Amino acid sequence: MNISNNIRKLAQLFVVFFIALSTVLVYWQVVVAQQVTSNIHNNRHCLSDSAPVRGRIFDRNGVLLAESKPSNVAVCGYQRYYYLKNYPSLASLIGYYISPLYGSSGIEHQYDDYLSGRVGVTGLNNYINQTLHRPPVGDDIYLTIDVRMQALLEKYFDQAVPPPDGVNIFPSNRGSAIIANPHTGEILAMLSRPTFDPNRVASGDLQYFSSLEKDPEQPLLERPIQSTYIPGSTYKTMTLLAGLDSGSAHLTDPFYNDHDPTHLQAIGPVTVGSGEETEVFGPTGNNLEPYTVHFPVNLRYGYTHSDNIIFAQVGAKMGASKWLDYNNRFYVGRQIPFDLPVKVSTVTPGNGQSLKVNQLAENSFGQGIDLITPMQMTMIDNGIANNGQLMRPTLVQKIVDPDGATVFSASPQPLGSPISDNTASQVRDAMYGVVQCGSGRFGPTAALAPELDTSPWAIIAKTGTGQVPLVNGKTIGAEAWLLTQAPYQNPQLTIVAMRENAGEGGSAVGPMVTHTYNDIFSKIMKIPTSPPADPNYCATTGLLQ
Repeated sequence: MNISNNIRKLAQLFVVFFIALSTVLVYWQVVVAQQVTSNIHNNRHCLSDSAPVRGRIFDRNGVLLAESKPSNVAVCGYQRYYYLKNYPSLASLIGYYISPLYGSSGIEHQYDDYLSGRVGVTGLNNYINQTLHRPPVGDDIYLTIDVRMQALLEKYFDQAVPPPDGVNIFPSNRGSAIIANPHTGEILAMLSRPTFDPNRVASGDLQYFSSLEKDPEQPLLERPIQSTYIPGSTYKTMTLLAGLDSGSAHLTDPFYNDHDPTHLQAIGPVTVGSGEETEVFGPTGNNLEPYTVHFPVNLRYGYTHSDNIIFAQVGAKMGASKWLDYNNRFYVGRQIPFDLPVKVSTVTPGNGQSLKVNQLAENSFGQGIDLITPMQMTMIDNGIANNGQLMRPTLVQKIVDPDGATVFSASPQPLGSPISDNTASQVRDAMYGVVQCGSGRFGPTAALAPELDTSPWAIIAKTGTGQVPLVNGKTIGAEAWLLTQAPYQNPQLTIVAMRENAGEGGSAVGPMVTHTYNDIFSKIMKIPTSPPADPNYCATTGLLQ
């Protein structure tokens, strides 16, 4: 009897144990299985013998920017380290890397096959590595970025600029800047603010990463290529080059103030379109009153002083077909070929709808439905600086395997000639007028780009103030843009810079761009200064009354 009781108790104990074990297994394999699998510190997918030693990332001069080091606590035994103390805004460009199954971005993501050693590895290589318990080693990537130029962008972007008298600018830590070589297409510096600490992400700090994803400032975003903005008056440059190159406009075209409907008007009001596409432009919104007293003025004068009324008419007269054709030539509305994905800039309504005449007029001075990335603006800037020839923008200079052999080397790649060299020269002359006589120096827009005209390397530019729609019924600061090249006669660099919601045109970025050019040309490139500007230039050209 006692034996039977003992057996019964033992059986019950086994049943209880089995139920408990089953419950635990169900909990781990069903209830929290997904959570465990997705945990960033789960090393199950990593085999110590096969986890790759990830390749390094350098700037164009061999400055180390990222590498992997052995770590007892890191996923797969290696942790990624980033050396961006002096150029933190490179974080979203280089990106971050955590492990083979958990997250990467930027160059780390786009070139993962090279960095992880999967490119060019044969089955025999894999067999030998596994037999010898030797992990694969990734390729090293050299960027076109020059961290000396990047550091200058960082330095001057962060310097507070007191607003000039009568000019509305607002503090903003959000923005973009791109320095490019227009003759090769190389991107020499690319700033995106705000930024983040990729070392904390790579270490598996989930709380920090979650805060980045929820941050309304979007620090993970690579703004120069992933954000589109209203371009403001910088987009008059597109309208100008399209009009000049197509022959539908000339720098000497006259604009009157006599309200004669047979004349193009400088002040307005001007009616564009008919029926549902009718829109009246002016007299408010022009930049010529009250200091312009002699009419007619010409198109170059209108560009110099950034007059919306004039450019609305230039675009409408040109027509949507021609205007859109030149946008397309510069890759507006299509994917820009680049080493990282670029958001497509748009100038049309979408959904198959055609561009209406009034929309074209608004787009022509950059205050319509056009939404443009800073990289797109760099494409336009580069084409003008390179005498009408457009080069493919590049970010990766070369890729080197573990044995030191170069497996990829970038070379300049022409994308065609969207405009003639004569058109490019005329546009550069007009941009010179902006700095010497117009919105870069004199008139009601004089303070929009302070210090540009003082550079001994003859910076040329177009300012822009992209008015942003009301948010919850409240006005917010405009997008502050600056499109620049230098030196004037033979541009060696282009710089496109913008601050989000920072207010009036180049006020928020003019000093930054000027100081960046001056330091690059004097300390890095060491090129001769330009001849001094003719003090009578504005008077003799009629660009200042």
